[in-house]
Amino acid sequence: MIEIHRILKEKEIVIDLLKKRNLDLSSDINYIHDVEIERRDYQKLTDGLRHELNILSTDISNRERCTILKQKIKKNLELMNGLEKEIFNLLVKIPNIPSQDVPFGKGYDDNTHIYQKNHHHPETKGQLKHWELIDKYKIGSFDLGNKITGRGFPVYIDKGAKLQRSIINFCLEEAAKFGFIEYEVPILVNKESVFGTGQYPDKDDQMYFIDKDDLYLVPTAEVPLTNIWRDVILDKIDLPILATSYTPCFRREAGTYGKDVRGLNRLHQFDKVELVCI
Repeated sequence: MIEIHRILKEKEIVIDLLKKRNLDLSSDINYIHDVEIERRDYQKLTDGLRHELNILSTDISNRERCTILKQKIKKNLELMNGLEKEIFNLLVKIPNIPSQDVPFGKGYDDNTHIYQKNHHHPETKGQLKHWELIDKYKIGSFDLGNKITGRGFPVYIDKGAKLQRSIINFCLEEAAKFGFIEYEVPILVNKESVFGTGQYPDKDDQMYFIDKDDLYLVPTAEVPLTNIWRDVILDKIDLPILATSYTPCFRREAGTYGKDVRGLNRLHQFDKVELVCI
């Protein structure tokens, strides 16, 4: 989240850098700037009222004035809380500022090539695609998944199911060799957790949400795993923290249709072993 003091000091720079992300957020940034100045004015006024109240409160004859001051302070605090909430709700929706080194551009072709190595790719003519191999060896079925649930929920069969389970175990065992501690975590998380790792509100439309229980299905084990240390102050002696976890992952992948999403690409449910390093 962009620090408010940077918007106050470098408002125009912030606006220009965000344009590198093809976003014109000048109206939002200007609004946040003006509201924060208004909030700070209320803060100064409230501090002055508190100072006066502290002086007058020692004399009982000033009771009426003290009552008026307390009412003004209370009203100002309510106004400031409202302004702070308004600023926060806008800030969480604004993406991070790119580096000064990032070039302006609208697509892949506008990127700057720093290093490139030509790789030899073997001839692929006549070779089967992965979804064709799945059908040929009967190790999975997209049709069954579609029948049971819908598109993006494949069924793995026999050796396909064994392969899936074996890869999960292999990844967890390899992570353990490098000192990662394994956690089994919930696959349903609350809003504080998806906010803590940045999925909410930025990727809210990509997550599955259970309205009745106000819970989200995890888009990745990163969410529950990282939130173990949410609001925790760590000592240097405890670092680094290495954690791993396997979970099924759920993503709506809204709008991802076309030639690059066939087969096991862009699934709504998939397995993943996550690594988190703090």
